[in-house]
Amino acid sequence: QVQLVESGGGSVQAGGSLRLSCQISGFTARFYCMGWFRQAPGKELEGVATIDNDGDTRYRDSVKGRFNASEDNANKILYLEMNSLTPDDNAMYYCAVGTSGACITMGRYFAGRFDLEDITPRFASWGQGTQVTVSS
Repeated sequence: QVQLVESGGGSVQAGGSLRLSCQISGFTARFYCMGWFRQAPGKELEGVATIDNDGDTRYRDSVKGRFNASEDNANKILYLEMNSLTPDDNAMYYCAVGTSGACITMGRYFAGRFDLEDITPRFASWGQGTQVTVSS
Protein backbone atom coordinates (compact mmCIF):
# COMPACT_ATOMS: atom_id res chain seq x y z
CA GLN A 1 0.00 0.00 0.00
CA VAL A 2 1.39 3.35 -1.07
CA GLN A 3 1.49 6.01 1.64
CA LEU A 4 2.53 9.65 1.38
CA VAL A 5 3.14 11.90 4.36
CA GLU A 6 3.76 15.62 3.88
CA SER A 7 5.57 17.85 6.32
CA GLY A 8 7.28 21.21 6.42
CA GLY A 9 4.31 23.52 6.25
CA GLY A 10 3.99 26.47 8.57
CA SER A 11 3.50 30.19 8.87
CA VAL A 12 5.89 32.67 7.28
CA GLN A 13 5.86 36.30 6.32
CA ALA A 14 5.68 37.37 2.70
CA GLY A 15 9.05 36.98 1.06
CA GLY A 16 9.94 34.03 3.24
CA SER A 17 10.72 30.45 2.32
CA LEU A 18 9.57 26.98 3.24
CA ARG A 19 10.58 23.50 2.14
CA LEU A 20 7.88 20.89 2.01
CA SER A 21 8.71 17.21 2.19
CA CYS A 22 6.72 14.19 1.14
CA GLN A 23 7.86 10.85 2.50
CA ILE A 24 6.72 8.04 0.25
CA SER A 25 6.47 4.40 1.25
CA GLY A 26 5.25 1.28 -0.48
CA PHE A 27 5.93 2.72 -3.95
CA THR A 28 8.09 0.68 -6.31
CA ALA A 29 7.19 1.75 -9.86
CA ARG A 30 10.14 2.65 -12.11
CA PHE A 31 8.14 5.06 -14.23
CA TYR A 32 6.03 7.65 -12.46
CA CYS A 33 4.90 11.20 -12.07
CA MET A 34 4.97 12.91 -8.70
CA GLY A 35 3.05 16.07 -8.16
CA TRP A 36 2.46 18.89 -5.75
CA PHE A 37 -1.02 20.35 -5.57
CA ARG A 38 -2.64 22.98 -3.38
CA GLN A 39 -6.06 24.13 -2.37
CA ALA A 40 -6.88 27.43 -0.75
CA PRO A 41 -10.08 27.87 1.28
CA GLY A 42 -13.06 28.28 -1.01
CA LYS A 43 -11.00 27.62 -4.10
CA GLU A 44 -10.48 24.66 -6.39
CA LEU A 45 -7.55 22.32 -6.22
CA GLU A 46 -4.72 23.45 -8.48
CA GLY A 47 -1.54 21.83 -9.69
CA VAL A 48 1.70 23.41 -8.54
CA ALA A 49 4.59 21.29 -9.82
CA THR A 50 5.45 17.86 -11.09
CA ILE A 51 8.60 15.77 -11.36
CA ASP A 52 8.89 12.54 -13.29
CA ASN A 53 11.22 9.54 -13.09
CA ASP A 54 13.69 11.33 -15.40
CA GLY A 55 13.83 14.27 -13.03
CA ASP A 56 12.02 16.56 -15.47
CA THR A 57 10.01 19.24 -13.71
CA ARG A 58 7.01 21.34 -14.72
CA TYR A 59 5.43 24.26 -12.88
CA ARG A 60 2.39 26.46 -12.96
CA ASP A 61 3.29 29.93 -14.21
CA SER A 62 2.70 31.68 -10.89
CA VAL A 63 5.41 29.68 -9.12
CA LYS A 64 8.04 29.49 -11.85
CA GLY A 65 11.33 30.88 -10.65
CA ARG A 66 10.19 30.70 -7.02
CA PHE A 67 9.41 27.03 -6.41
CA ASN A 68 11.64 24.04 -7.07
CA ALA A 69 10.53 20.41 -7.03
CA SER A 70 13.13 17.73 -6.39
CA GLU A 71 13.38 14.20 -5.16
CA ASP A 72 15.67 12.05 -3.08
CA ASN A 73 15.30 8.71 -4.81
CA ALA A 74 17.35 6.78 -2.30
CA ASN A 75 15.14 7.83 0.59
CA LYS A 76 11.93 8.20 -1.44
CA ILE A 77 11.32 11.78 -0.44
CA LEU A 78 9.76 14.41 -2.64
CA TYR A 79 10.57 18.05 -1.92
CA LEU A 80 9.06 21.39 -2.82
CA GLU A 81 11.33 24.33 -2.08
CA MET A 82 9.24 27.50 -1.98
CA ASN A 83 10.84 30.94 -2.04
CA SER A 84 9.57 34.51 -2.21
CA LEU A 85 6.25 33.38 -0.80
CA THR A 86 3.23 35.63 -1.12
CA PRO A 87 -0.23 35.54 0.47
CA ASP A 88 -1.46 34.05 -2.82
CA ASP A 89 0.48 30.91 -1.88
CA ASN A 90 -1.68 30.35 1.20
CA ALA A 91 -3.13 26.85 0.87
CA MET A 92 -3.11 23.25 1.96
CA TYR A 93 -0.40 21.54 -0.05
CA TYR A 94 -0.66 17.91 -1.13
CA CYS A 95 1.76 15.51 -2.76
CA ALA A 96 0.61 12.71 -5.01
CA VAL A 97 2.06 9.94 -7.15
CA GLY A 98 0.68 8.79 -10.45
CA THR A 99 1.35 7.22 -13.81
CA SER A 100 4.31 8.42 -15.84
CA GLY A 101 2.04 9.90 -18.50
CA ALA A 102 0.38 12.14 -15.95
CA CYS A 103 3.33 14.52 -15.99
CA ILE A 104 2.94 15.12 -19.72
CA THR A 105 -0.74 15.83 -19.24
CA MET A 106 0.06 18.12 -16.32
CA GLY A 107 2.28 20.09 -18.66
CA ARG A 108 -0.75 20.65 -20.87
CA TYR A 109 -2.76 21.65 -17.82
CA PHE A 110 -0.10 24.18 -16.86
CA ALA A 111 -0.38 25.51 -20.41
CA GLY A 112 -4.11 25.95 -19.94
CA ARG A 113 -5.17 23.13 -22.26
CA PHE A 114 -6.56 20.64 -19.72
CA ASP A 115 -8.81 20.76 -16.69
CA LEU A 116 -7.24 19.42 -13.53
CA GLU A 117 -10.31 17.33 -12.72
CA ASP A 118 -9.58 15.26 -15.83
CA ILE A 119 -6.01 14.57 -14.67
CA THR A 120 -6.23 13.96 -10.94
CA PRO A 121 -7.61 10.42 -11.39
CA ARG A 122 -4.20 9.53 -12.80
CA PHE A 123 -2.72 10.26 -9.39
CA ALA A 124 -3.73 7.21 -7.41
CA SER A 125 -2.16 8.05 -4.06
CA TRP A 126 -2.29 11.30 -2.11
CA GLY A 127 -0.95 12.59 1.15
CA GLN A 128 -3.02 14.21 3.88
CA GLY A 129 -1.69 17.70 3.21
CA THR A 130 0.38 20.29 5.02
CA GLN A 131 -0.77 23.87 5.60
CA VAL A 132 1.18 26.85 4.31
CA THR A 133 0.23 30.26 5.66
CA VAL A 134 1.86 33.43 4.35
CA SER A 135 1.16 36.71 6.07
CA SER A 136 1.59 40.08 4.41
